[in-house]
Formats: sequence, C-alpha cells, structure tokens
Amino acid sequence: MISTVTDLPHPIQEEEHVRIPVSDGIHLSARIWRPVSSDRDPVPAVLEYIPYRKRDLTSVRDSLHHPYMAGHGYACVRVDLRGTGESEGLLADEYLEVEQRDAEDVLAWLAEQPWCNGRLGMMGISWGAFAALQVAARRPPGLDAIVISSFTDDRYADDMHYMGGCLLSDNLAEAGTMFAYATCPPDPELVGERWREMWHERLEGTRPWVLEWLRHQRRDDYWRHASVCEDYGAVGCPVLASSGWADGYSNAVTRLLEHLDVPRKGLVGPWSHKYPHLGEPGPAIGYLQEVVRWWDHWLKDVDNDVMDGPMLRAWMQESVPPSTAYEERPGRWVGEPAWPSPHIREQTRPLAPHRIAAPGEETPEVEMTVRSPLSVGQFAGKWASYNAPPDLPYDQREEDGGSLVFDSEILAERTEILGSPVVHLDVAADAPIAMVAARLSDVAPDGSATRVTYGLLNLTRRDGGDEPSRLVPGRRYRAEIRLNGVAQAFPPGHRIRLSLSTSYWPLAWPPPRPVLLSVFSGSSALTLPVRPLAEPDEAPLRPFGEPEATPPLQTTRLEPGEHHWRVSRDLVDYESALEIVKDNGRVRYDDIGLETARRAHERYSWIADDFESVRGESTWTMGFSRGEWDVRAVTHTVLSCTSEEFHVHATLDAYEGARRVFSREWSERVPRDHL
Repeated sequence: MISTVTDLPHPIQEEEHVRIPVSDGIHLSARIWRPVSSDRDPVPAVLEYIPYRKRDLTSVRDSLHHPYMAGHGYACVRVDLRGTGESEGLLADEYLEVEQRDAEDVLAWLAEQPWCNGRLGMMGISWGAFAALQVAARRPPGLDAIVISSFTDDRYADDMHYMGGCLLSDNLAEAGTMFAYATCPPDPELVGERWREMWHERLEGTRPWVLEWLRHQRRDDYWRHASVCEDYGAVGCPVLASSGWADGYSNAVTRLLEHLDVPRKGLVGPWSHKYPHLGEPGPAIGYLQEVVRWWDHWLKDVDNDVMDGPMLRAWMQESVPPSTAYEERPGRWVGEPAWPSPHIREQTRPLAPHRIAAPGEETPEVEMTVRSPLSVGQFAGKWASYNAPPDLPYDQREEDGGSLVFDSEILAERTEILGSPVVHLDVAADAPIAMVAARLSDVAPDGSATRVTYGLLNLTRRDGGDEPSRLVPGRRYRAEIRLNGVAQAFPPGHRIRLSLSTSYWPLAWPPPRPVLLSVFSGSSALTLPVRPLAEPDEAPLRPFGEPEATPPLQTTRLEPGEHHWRVSRDLVDYESALEIVKDNGRVRYDDIGLETARRAHERYSWIADDFESVRGESTWTMGFSRGEWDVRAVTHTVLSCTSEEFHVHATLDAYEGARRVFSREWSERVPRDHL
C-alpha cells in the first residue's frame, strides 16, 4: 500500500498548460510543478516526455510523483509529444529524429527559465524511459542524469516488435494503442476553437503504424536509429535504471550496467510494466525516495551515499504455484557488485533424451522430433505483463503436451539463478522457415509447472537479424536461444524443465507452415547462470523505504469498466481464440470536469492447425466529453496472413456526438521476409 505524503520540504505551485516552442515553430504543451521558492531561488528541472496525455489519461499517475519531487526541490515538467494532448503537430511514429530534436529544444528552453538553474534531468517509464536514454546519447547541454524504468537499448532484438527475429503479437497490440492515442483531440478548454482543426490534422495525418513496423522485418537502419546499443559510449551522464521480471523489458538493465562507462545503478524487482513505487506483483518499494536521492547527488551535488552498495539490486524470486496474477512474489533482495557479476557461475548441462543431464555427464546422440500444434502458447500471457487484466503465464502442463520436454533430476538442494539462461541447440527442420520457443519452468512435486522465463528464435535469424537465410530442410544447424533475464530460486524436491515448441501463438506469429523440428541430444545443452547461495563478501543491503507518493488527483467513476482474458475453443469448426478486453468505463476528472471513456479489445484467433488462419484484431474506442462537447475516435486494425504475405486492414472513424465527421480505410499487403 502506497503512503500519501502531504508534508513536503517545499511548498509547490503548478502551471497546468505551458506552451514551449520548438525549432520548427510548433508549440508543445507542458504541465509544470515547482517549488514556490524557485521564483527567487532557481532549482534543477526534471523532464518526463511521453505521448499519453498529461491533461487526463496520465494525470492521476503524474500527480503521484511529480508534485512529490517538486516538493523536494525540483521543477518537474511533464510534456506531451507533438501531436498528442494539447501539443501541436503530428505524431507519425515512435522515436523519430524530430521527437529527439524536440526534446533537446525543450531542455534548452527549461535551462533558460528564471526558475531553473540550468541543471537538468530526464525520467520516465516505457516511452518516457526510451526518450530519456535516447536523448542522453545525444548529450544535450545541461543534461546531468537520467532515471529510467522499463525500457530497451535495442529496438529490434529486445522490444515489443520482434524477439529473436520472430514477430510478436504485441507489435499489433502496440500499433493499435498508438493508432488510438494519435487520433485523440486536444481539450478545447485549453486550445480554444483550434481544437477541431488540430484534431482533424491528426485524423488526416495518421496511419496504422503496424504497416511501417511490418516493412522492417530485419535489423536495418530503421531499428538501429535510436538503439543505444549501437554506441553505448554516446551516453555521457549517470543512469539509474530499473525494470521488473514480469515485464517484457527485463534484459536492458543489466546490458546498460555491463556496457555503459558512466556512473550507473540497476534495480530489477518482481514487477510488471509499472514504476517500482507502484510495483505489481509486490513488494513495491520506496522508489521515489531513491529517485530524489539520485537527483540530489547528481543535480545538486549532495554528498550522499547514493553510489554506495551494489551496482545491481535484484529480487530473488521464490517458487510459486502457477497463476495469471500475483499480489506479491515472495523473495529477497540480493546485490551484485558489478555486471557481469563475479558471483555468477555458468553451469552447462547437456540435453539427454527428454531430460536435463548433470554437468559434465556424457549423453548419447538421439534425434528427437516435435511438431507443435497452434494451441501451444494460448497460456503464455502477454509479452509484457501490465497486470490488468491478469496476463501472466498459466500452468505450463497443457503447453508442454505439444512440446519437446526435458526435465532435470529432482533437486536435492536449493538452486538459484540470476541472469539469462541460454539454450544451445543442434537442430534440423523439414521446412525453410522455422521457429523455436524455449521455456524454462519450475516443476513442483505435484506436477504443476510455473514458467520462469522464455526465449524465441526464428531459425532463419540464427546468425543475426541483419541478413536472414533460409534453412535447407534436413540439414543440421547450431542455434543459440538466450532467454529473458530472471532471478529465480528452485527449491529442493522440485525439477527444472526446459520445453521446446515450434510455435508459440498468439504471443508470437507462427511460421508460414507447420514444421517438424529435430533436436539432437548430446550436442544440445542448457546453460544456467547459477548464483551461489552465499558469498563471503556479500554485505547486508540497505533496506528500501515504504512506497510514498503525493495524493492522487481526484476522479469519479461514472460507469464501471470491464476486464477479461478468455481462451475459447469451438470443437465443431475448431476455431480457437484468445480475447482480451480492457475497458476503463467512464471516468470524470473532477478538477477539470472532463469525462473520458477508453476501451481496448484484442482478439487472436486460429482454426485447428491451419497456420494461414491466424488472425489478430485490435479495436480501440477513445471518448472525451464535457457538457455539449462530446467526441470519440474508433480505430480497428486486423492483421492476417498467407504463407507469403501479411494483410493489414484498418479503419478510423471519428464522431462528434452521434455524427460521424471522419472516416478512412486502409487495406495493404506486406511480403513476409523469412518470417
């Protein structure tokens, strides 16, 4: 439970709508919280820069942390990207060059304000973290530190679009989200009569982003742009980075710790896609206190202990029964002095026929085959858990029925891993395009299997995503699958299970046709990053404080929402589906009298084992009203395929009251590129 704080060191003032000019003449809209005393005693400024509407849709969340930091002596500035909220212009795609130039212009403007002393920071989660890291790599004047959560440094290999060269269904889901957000109107109360002109500019200028993302199925310059992994040395300021094991972005924290050459700290908890002070599953932590200490050190030169202690703090998760949601994940905090850690021992265990052998054991070469049904993956959960509705993987036993399974011996003693397990495979396939999904599970004595981590590999990308090459059917290949990073304890009496499947729909788009995959034991193996149970140099960790925040903005729920996650199968026509509804109902923001309605519906379907029948749909309705002003936009995107092409069909309809004022339709085909 988060504690609300009202007694802050500095009284604050708020400016709700500040127009900031950028270099091409448009103005971005900002909300600013800062100490009253900053009028006479300038303070550092901290920027959060995202497209999710500061006026309404993020206003409650923003009210928890920006006033908190402002009350500790900072000017906190929340800016909507161009083309969102009340910012002018058009949002055409994510992480474009113009977006980063705008951010540099905003930082320069902040540094010139009489209430700012020229010291600058950036912070954010998800898009906001991407923005902060990407701008830090451009080294704008005055940017002295960043704080980032749930992000990636590699837009192709480790984002919601592609994983191991496989197309993720979150590519469609995120495109549907941004199709909706990019077509929302500004609030007439702030922009006046221009609201309709600005709205129609957005409606006319937008297009389904999934089309662009599908046109770049390889690691090309489109993805290299703004991928900080292309040049870690470009980042020149200190970085506090965090994420959660239930998030899709569990890997980038340790990569930054390994490759950056600046002061840096990493934190990975049990959380989903949330800030750590709001962390679900719990325990949440006093993250804002940690952030203030970080800003105090790097923006105010306070000689505190923020750089003491381990470089990485990680939540070592205890074994739990499988569930699609957890309130808490039992465990403990562990610390590592550096990354890669001198404590971690790589333990390679050969794969024997249907079992994980002991390290160093001689195992025979046996060919084992698997051809997974499309139903494998229906209990996989989301690529990134958002914890609403429950979206974590369920019991893996049903998934394992369509997979090639390797079990360890019953563990005689506790085993802990911290890092990324790696699966080394000697494989052959009967088709030129094939994928492998690898899942690591904790198997309890009663047989229940809790997925611990997983990884994907499109075998045409076995040598990287730049230049894929088709498989020669029947030829043997070496392939390596790096699973998502995790900290997990396996208790005595349990088993460790590795499961391999040739599809993992709907988390990832399946290959063009069913594939029979051969895996050869003896030359295949599993490497685990084993953390010894105790290290002589392991010092006690400073405990985190309890979660704190300022009081949330007041809202009133006018209509209830609806959240569900349903798997269905019709045994007459063999159609199966995963249906996800996230409906927030109708909410009034009491301070501004604005009502919003937001509903997202995703549906992923297939028929039997027809790989050309897979289909994803994303439908969003975004509504805004106040008095007689009542508008909404409805977006609908369908992604389907043949063995040779992806088909995208999308519609956009906008309404004022009951009258439709805009309508557009897209129907385009994109060739499959070794996918």
